[in-house]
Amino acid sequence: MSEIVNRVAQSKLITFDLEELYPTGQRLVLDIKDWLFEGLILREKEFRTKALEHDWTQYQDHYVALTCSSDAIIPGWAYMFLASRLGPFAKKVVVGDLETLETAIYQDILRDLDVSTFKDKPVIIKGCSHKPVPQNAYIFAVEKIQEVAKSVMYGEACSSVPIFKRR
Repeated sequence: MSEIVNRVAQSKLITFDLEELYPTGQRLVLDIKDWLFEGLILREKEFRTKALEHDWTQYQDHYVALTCSSDAIIPGWAYMFLASRLGPFAKKVVVGDLETLETAIYQDILRDLDVSTFKDKPVIIKGCSHKPVPQNAYIFAVEKIQEVAKSVMYGEACSSVPIFKRR
C-alpha cells in the first residue's frame, strides 16, 4: 500500500490570511441626524453646542464611522469638527458606513505591511473569513503582495484561483 503524501503541506506555498490582521476594538457608527434641526438642517451654533456637550470619552479606543442617515446636506467642516473631538479618543475616524471604516483600517494596515517574506514565493490569499474583512482589503493585499511574490492565488490550497504570475 502506498503512503498518502500531503503535497500542500510540502509545498513552498505561503498562506496569507487577512483575518489574522483584523485589529481588535469596537466599531461604531455615529449618526448625526439627531444633531440637526428637524433632522435636516445643520444650524452651526446648535450643532457646535451639541458636539461640545457630547461625552467623547465613550469612544476611547473605538473605530468610528461618522454618518448622517437623513438626506441633509452636511458641510465638510462639520465632519472635520467632529473628527477633531474624536481624535484624542478614537483609534480611527472616517465619514461613511462600517464597510468604509473597515476598508480604511485595512488600508492603513496593508500600507505598512512588510511583504519581504513573500519575495519570489507562491502566495495564496485566503478567501474565507469569519470577521468582516472588506472586499477592498483583498485588492489592497494583491496589489502589495504581487510586487514581490512569484505568484498570487485566491482561496484555499486545495481549490485556489490564480490571480497573478510573474513572467
